[in-house]
Amino acid sequence: MQVKEHFYTDDPAVGPADVRTVLDGVEYFFIGNGHIQAAVQVCPSGAGTALGLAVNDPDRLGPKRDSLTFDDATGLAGTLLTVKTTEGTFTPAAGEVDAGWTVHAGLPAVRAAWKAGSLIVEERFYCPDCQTPRLVREVSLSRRVDAAGRTDSSPPKAVALQTGAGSARCECTVDLKESIVGGRAFMEYSIEGNRSGRAAAFRWCDAPEIAAEAQSYWHRLATSTTSTPKLDHLFNAARCQLPAAVSAVGTMDGSIWQYNREWVRDQAKVIEALCALGDIDRARTMVTRLLTEFVSRDGDTIDSSKRRDRDDVELDQNGQLLLALKAYVDWTGDMQIVSTHWDKIKAVADFPLEPDFVHAETGLLHNSREFWERHAIHGIEDGFELMYQYYVSAGLSAVAALARLADRKKEAARWQEAAVRIKRALLLHETHSLVHEGRFIKRRLLSGAVQEEISPARGADLPEGTPLSARGNHLLDPDASSVLPIATAFIEPESELARRTLDDVDTLWNLQWDGGGYGRYHTSSEPDSPGPWPFASLFVARALVEAGDDAKVWRIVDWLNAAPGGRAGTWFEYYGRRISPPYPQVGITPWTWAEIICLVVDHIFGVRPGSGGLYVRPRLLSGMEEATITLPVHGVSMTYTIRRIGENEETGFAIDGEFVASPATGLQILIPRSDFKVEALVE
Repeated sequence: MQVKEHFYTDDPAVGPADVRTVLDGVEYFFIGNGHIQAAVQVCPSGAGTALGLAVNDPDRLGPKRDSLTFDDATGLAGTLLTVKTTEGTFTPAAGEVDAGWTVHAGLPAVRAAWKAGSLIVEERFYCPDCQTPRLVREVSLSRRVDAAGRTDSSPPKAVALQTGAGSARCECTVDLKESIVGGRAFMEYSIEGNRSGRAAAFRWCDAPEIAAEAQSYWHRLATSTTSTPKLDHLFNAARCQLPAAVSAVGTMDGSIWQYNREWVRDQAKVIEALCALGDIDRARTMVTRLLTEFVSRDGDTIDSSKRRDRDDVELDQNGQLLLALKAYVDWTGDMQIVSTHWDKIKAVADFPLEPDFVHAETGLLHNSREFWERHAIHGIEDGFELMYQYYVSAGLSAVAALARLADRKKEAARWQEAAVRIKRALLLHETHSLVHEGRFIKRRLLSGAVQEEISPARGADLPEGTPLSARGNHLLDPDASSVLPIATAFIEPESELARRTLDDVDTLWNLQWDGGGYGRYHTSSEPDSPGPWPFASLFVARALVEAGDDAKVWRIVDWLNAAPGGRAGTWFEYYGRRISPPYPQVGITPWTWAEIICLVVDHIFGVRPGSGGLYVRPRLLSGMEEATITLPVHGVSMTYTIRRIGENEETGFAIDGEFVASPATGLQILIPRSDFKVEALVE
């Protein structure tokens, strides 16, 4: 592999300002139904279109300038709504658009309100069904009311509305009554064409019918309400937008407008989150697509939309795919997917155990690629990566459990034995364990020496200005991924090993910047630009919940809410100065939404289904008094409430009203065949 594989040609300095993904103060609200995807752009600074609409085909990945409503000369300006009245002509002005998430007829919608003379204009964007590439833009007009509750006595009698894309415009007229309460108009955006050419079409239309199927779909998805609005906002934003990131056939960009490529590991994490949300059909589609299209006959997996040589395969992806498959079965009880795809599943499990990867002396797995995609040209030497041991071990345990359910005892025993062997070696091997000085380390060489630093190979051609291209030491540790074995209780979260690892990783907070957030690893070895990463920060948040460090969990939640994009709940992959070109502009990474859903469902509510039933382990963070989640599991709906005990109350659990006193640290229950309720009373 060469560094130039990471280079792109899209130049944000070429074209209108809207070409740039990062615009001062910009917020993107993503909506979609698998057949159409759109981003409502709200830019209060004037650096780009104040209220624009970027319509994307979710199966055709590309940079922002490839959006179907983007114009090479004017960007998204053509999608602005123009309101013409006897008072003048109005468009949304920078800094005067109030936007946020709302619910319209049971569907997630984006609401954007602004002033047009004596009128208030409210726009709503939503997908009216789940089956067609359609998006509705609903425009409502009403009188402005002053502080004293008075309205203009002579508002306009008729209003002309105009919008479109590029230079193409479409106009309609809304008649307003004397006693104006409001007037409405509806524009429908759709995607037309075939695989050789797709284009956005738009027209004013009658009020659309909201499909009952769409309402039912969104009603089924998990909903969470807690006593902490800032946490609720994160979950709701992830709930609204993660399904919009995945096409109907399972396509998902690793980072929207950025990579235009796909990875098994990103999609595996999204599958787990979709299962926790209850979006089972979409999760099944993604699992099936990964097994059939992203896994070779030999069992190696695709990353960055490519198959790799053995020195460069991302071995963690095999484990992550097996964990996603196990999550799907746990949440649904559907074992048919295992029997249907058994040959591929077996190949995925066996591939990391081939002699090319297994170190004869230790049983650990080795090659020259690391979790964050640096490789030999960056200075990664042949050796043992913590994440490759952890994920493969965890994945083999997961697939062994599935094999036992499928009565494939021989494979189950072999995979479980391999899982235990790898785990024991990574934790305890005398010379090669991935524990050093009481904490996890990222990497060891074949000799057993810790690979503490990297140096780029001659001719690496790294962009000037990146830390790895500069003189000096380029440290590998600490690495934020090191906390994942803590987050998943692969090791005891309250152990000394966990504490020392978390203390080490905590130095990544504000390492080379101000304002908060964790870097993905020590910035001195960064071949890109330094900056905090939201989904890496959420790795740490999940581990901190398990370790009981609530103050630092809230620090991360507060940072996410305050970061650019926090109002929409749409975070860039990282926050730093991106050297573009040659690197691509930073985009919006769906993995972040998946981590948020996992944080809430798996860690705070502690909902963990499995073959033995359903385990719930409530964990209210400090400052939280109660929390309720409703989510589907095995085809039935579970309503689960956690609240702190009042005076003269005992800790314990109530299942459908029947209370059992207990320490309330956890409860294993059989999943009923009908909807049920669980209440946890905690201290």
